[in-house]
Amino acid sequence: GDYTHEASDNDGLWTALYLAAESFRYAATGDEEARAFAKESALALCRLESVTPVSGLMARAVVAKGEDVLKSSGEWHNSPDGQWEWKGDCSSDELDGDYFALAVYWDLAADDEGRQAVYGTIERLTDHLLNNGYFLVDVDGEPTTWGFFAPEWLNVTREDQRGLNSLEMLAYLAAARHICGHQRYEEHYWRLVEQHHYALNIINQKILWPNDVNFSDDELAFCVYYPLLTYEKHPRLRQLYLLSFERQWQAVRAERCPLWNFMYGALTGKLCDIEESVRTLAEMPLDLVTWRMTNSDRTNVDFDDRFGLFGGVQS
Repeated sequence: GDYTHEASDNDGLWTALYLAAESFRYAATGDEEARAFAKESALALCRLESVTPVSGLMARAVVAKGEDVLKSSGEWHNSPDGQWEWKGDCSSDELDGDYFALAVYWDLAADDEGRQAVYGTIERLTDHLLNNGYFLVDVDGEPTTWGFFAPEWLNVTREDQRGLNSLEMLAYLAAARHICGHQRYEEHYWRLVEQHHYALNIINQKILWPNDVNFSDDELAFCVYYPLLTYEKHPRLRQLYLLSFERQWQAVRAERCPLWNFMYGALTGKLCDIEESVRTLAEMPLDLVTWRMTNSDRTNVDFDDRFGLFGGVQS
């Protein structure tokens, strides 16, 4: 059938999840096809940074000039060489995907060329954040809408983002420290832990009802728990991070999400509802048709007096 190729808000994050999947597939099977797909996607992620005129600034998406593609609304810019159009106002979504997937690729599937590209990209991303006081700064010199990781912001005014953004910044530094090995990343990491209590901020990062629950934030959190818990060996810090991770998983456990469950098992060594995960995988439709399902006429549906994230009625 017909389809439309869309350049969307978070092409970087979706590519990253695919990159991680192919890297895991290569590590598990040794399939060279998986390794080739992983390398192609890793280099594509790195291009999202190299196509912008600001070192360490990722694009949300990129399309070739004149390409027949539906571009989502937002800020689109021409690349310095005039060959590409890239979407600005990069989100923490992209950074979370980058640090998660590029680290998984680095550890499990990268060849020399892939490692060289990942090293440079991670170094520039991290130095950009540190040189700008833990802000992700756009081409206009202002922080992007969701690019705030600084203590004077998180620890003062933004309680709703304090836990997740603290988690993200520490995970970025842990991954960068692992890949690049620079002492400055270690020093910034401990500065945020000891002087600005970022490790304590993380403990209750998962937002629960009756506050505004955003399921995309669960995705972002799991992406960055992975490198943080993979690379952090300090026992007292791990104790705090595992408290946070346990709380996060228990809050979403009923969803039977295989990725969340398998990450929980891999990072904690605990039982992780494998049978429930297999059930979800078996029940997932493969036909890619969005079948309409209406439950609103059921007598046992209790409607909330508040609207959902995008203004719709919710139970």
